[in-house]
Amino acid sequence: MLFRSMTDHTHSPPFARLSPDAILNALDSVGFRCDGRLLALNSYENRVYQVGMEDGPMRVAKFYRPNRWSDAAIGEEHAFMQELAEAELPVAPPLAGSDGATLHEFDGFRFAVFTRQGGHAPEFDDESTLKRMGRLIGRIHAVGALKSYQARPVLDLATFGEEPRDFLLAHHFIPVELRDVYADVLEQALAGVRRCYDHAGDITRLRLHGDCYAGNVLWTDEGPHLVDFDDSRMGPAIQDLWMLLTGDRHGMAARISSLLAGYETFYDFDPRELNLVEALRTLRLIHYSAWIARRWDDPAFPLAFPWFDSPRYWQDRIHELREQVTAMQTPLSGLT
Repeated sequence: MLFRSMTDHTHSPPFARLSPDAILNALDSVGFRCDGRLLALNSYENRVYQVGMEDGPMRVAKFYRPNRWSDAAIGEEHAFMQELAEAELPVAPPLAGSDGATLHEFDGFRFAVFTRQGGHAPEFDDESTLKRMGRLIGRIHAVGALKSYQARPVLDLATFGEEPRDFLLAHHFIPVELRDVYADVLEQALAGVRRCYDHAGDITRLRLHGDCYAGNVLWTDEGPHLVDFDDSRMGPAIQDLWMLLTGDRHGMAARISSLLAGYETFYDFDPRELNLVEALRTLRLIHYSAWIARRWDDPAFPLAFPWFDSPRYWQDRIHELREQVTAMQTPLSGLT
C-alpha cells in the first residue's frame, strides 16, 4: 500500500449491520410489507435496494450513509422533491410510511422509501432530446428558485475545492513522490476556478438537483425522469446543465444551445454562468478524489476503486488538472 488507510478498526464499517433481515424489518416497521424479494442497486454513497411488496408494486429503499446529512438536510431534500411532484414534474418523491413521515429510523439507520421508476438511458446526441431535457431542468429550477436551503450547503469553491484539497493533503493518500507535484497543480487549478468565478460575477444560487448527469436520468415514452436528489444543494443553474455537455468546443456549443432552447422556455438563464463550466468540472474532479478518500473505511470503496492507491491514478489526476488549468484560460461566454 502506498498510503495509510483511514480505517479505524475499532469501529465497524458504516453499513456492516445492514443485513437483508435488517432491511426488511426496517421497511416492515413503517408499514411497507415486503415479500422477501431484495435486489441491491448500484450506489456507493448510500445503500439502495429494490424491494418486493406483498401488496402493490416494487419499491426502492434508500438507507442513508450515517453522519453525512442531518435530519434537517434530508428533510429539505424530501420537501424539494415533494414541491416538484406537486408541480407535476417527473420525479419520485419519498413515500410516507404508516408513521406519516418520509424519513424513518430503524436500529440506528435512517431510510426512505420511493416509488420504483422505470426507464432507459437517454441519447443526448439528439437535439430534440436535449431540448426536452432543458425544459425539465428549467421547470425544476423555476421551483428551486422559490425558496432557499437552510441546512444543505452551497456548491462553491470552498466546499468542492478547498475543503477536499485540505483533506487530501492532510492525509496519506497521495504517493510521496507525487505529493508536491499534485499540491502545486491543485493550487493552479483552484486559482483558475477563482478567476472563472470572478469573470462570472455575482450569480444567483438556487436549489439544484446537484448531480444531473446521464446516469441520474431515466427516459420513458413520456420523456425524462430525474432520480436521486441526494446531492441536491444550493448553487448556480449551470451546475445542472454542464454535465450533459461533452465533446470538443463545437460539440459543447451545439449541446448547450439545444439545452438552453428548452430551458429558457421556463426559466431565464444568465449567460455569465457559462464562465463556470470548466470551473465546475475542475471542482468535481477534485471533490471526486476526496470523496473516495473520505469513504475508504467503507469496504465497498477499496473493492470498487482498487486503483486509488496506485501512482498511475495520481499521475492521471495531475494530467487531468493540468488540462483543466488550460481549459479555464479560455472564456466560455461565447459558447452560445
